[in-house]
Amino acid sequence: MTLHNYEVKDQLLAEGGRQRIEWAYREMPVVKLIRERFAAEKPLKGVRISACLHITTETANLGLALKEGGADVIMCASNPLSTQDDVAAALVEYDIPTSAIKGEDEKTYYRHISTALDHKPQLTVDDGADLVTTLHTKRSDLLANVIGGTEETTTGVVRLRSLEKAGKLKYPIIAVNDAQTKYLFDNRYGTGQSTIDGITRATNILWAGKKVVVCGYGWCGHGVALRAKGLGSQVIVVEVAPVRALEAVMDGYQVMPLAEAARVGDIFVTTTGDKNVIDKAHFQVMKDGAIVANSGHFNVEVNIPALEGLSRGKRRIRDFVDEYTLKDGRRVYLLGEGRLINLAAAEGHPASVMDMSFANQALSLEYIVKNRGELESRVYPVPEEIDKQIARLKLQAMGIAIDSLTPEQEKYLTSWEEGT
Repeated sequence: MTLHNYEVKDQLLAEGGRQRIEWAYREMPVVKLIRERFAAEKPLKGVRISACLHITTETANLGLALKEGGADVIMCASNPLSTQDDVAAALVEYDIPTSAIKGEDEKTYYRHISTALDHKPQLTVDDGADLVTTLHTKRSDLLANVIGGTEETTTGVVRLRSLEKAGKLKYPIIAVNDAQTKYLFDNRYGTGQSTIDGITRATNILWAGKKVVVCGYGWCGHGVALRAKGLGSQVIVVEVAPVRALEAVMDGYQVMPLAEAARVGDIFVTTTGDKNVIDKAHFQVMKDGAIVANSGHFNVEVNIPALEGLSRGKRRIRDFVDEYTLKDGRRVYLLGEGRLINLAAAEGHPASVMDMSFANQALSLEYIVKNRGELESRVYPVPEEIDKQIARLKLQAMGIAIDSLTPEQEKYLTSWEEGT
């Protein structure tokens, strides 16, 4: 085995990582079917892929599927705190060079992205768009090699659409996040369960009876609110979009401005993708002992410099729990340094839901290669047939059959003549 350009915490962790990757694979039947077909057909033969993703057991199984398809894959982390070090080591053993260390500083983080780009990718796989933005700025000399790419998460899609709108996107990218088999399941059920898991592991709190403030009622916010409610919490939703706010009311939650919610909340979770959602004015009125966590991609959702400016002391009281003592003596607890709490303090989404997300990644990359040269430099949705195919495969794997339309029903749905 010849390896190059990788950096992990400890290569001796590889065996444990390999076992956990195998365990996750049991829960990823759609990726398994794709991997088996890729192994036979080699649709990505010789294609260089640079992937900037959360380095987890599920990501490893995506990487292995792409490798089976003939791709030359290299990986790096898409978040400084989301790496599972044993998985990173195992990927190196699987001959997928990986640069990722949990807790790496910002300089190391971007050095690892640069290492992944040294691969001169023809396809990019990104989660948050840091790889793509680095490629478009500091490493623009490599753009001529690129056929296309995919983007995993809401935050990344927002950034890429902004890049496209500015006329600066230089190659086609498929927005995997916007596939129904991604956001309806990964964002809602995956984020909901894993966020609650991360906060619980970090704090060992009892959710029953707590006032939980969910900032943002997109699909991720839906999931967090649903799971917190199921555990007996009193859920308050904060929104800026009137339709989503109305939906939260109809779903049975309290809805109010964050300035009001900040005074009564016990636990705050941000899921917006925006900046300074929880700000100085909110910290100033939070009650003693308030817990603050972020489940958005970047740590900018919580204004950490403002919190530090209000504080006279800080200490690490538990793993992933920083206690800030404010100047008036109140304490605010920030989890996971404001980074993705489900990956910082836990293991991220369950493999079963990532099965569909990463199936979208694999099939979208195959689609880009098949349509090489035919796609414009813009952000595309996942083709509808891929979305439906993944849903069919997932149902099949679950042993669930569904009905199909009769010819008469199909004709009725596509005609206008028949009325009352």
